[in-house]
Amino acid sequence: MKKDDITALYTPDFIQEIKRIVTNARQKAYAAINSAMVEAYWQMGKRIVEQEQQGKDRADYGSQLLKSLSKELTAEFGKGFPVNSLYYFRQFYLAFPEKLPTAWGILTCHITSVC
Repeated sequence: MKKDDITALYTPDFIQEIKRIVTNARQKAYAAINSAMVEAYWQMGKRIVEQEQQGKDRADYGSQLLKSLSKELTAEFGKGFPVNSLYYFRQFYLAFPEKLPTAWGILTCHITSVC
């Protein structure tokens, strides 16, 4: 088969459609990963708050817990868990204690049109 015959097997529209399929799949994957990580951060924040308070209305301590947790997570999973990030996960939960990740998924769906 000659090169000219091969190009006759597909059209520019075909190539564009295949590219759209790949692009849409990537967007869905990114949105799914993003949503899963937001939920994980929320859940981590919730557990940090629960551990700090241990049934009390207010925490007696906090910074030592975050330092220790940061050290453990970094040893296990590598970069990505400095004390300030754990603090922000905690703040995230405190700002949205009503299970925000579900709302985040709906928001992400509307923003990206990837549901």
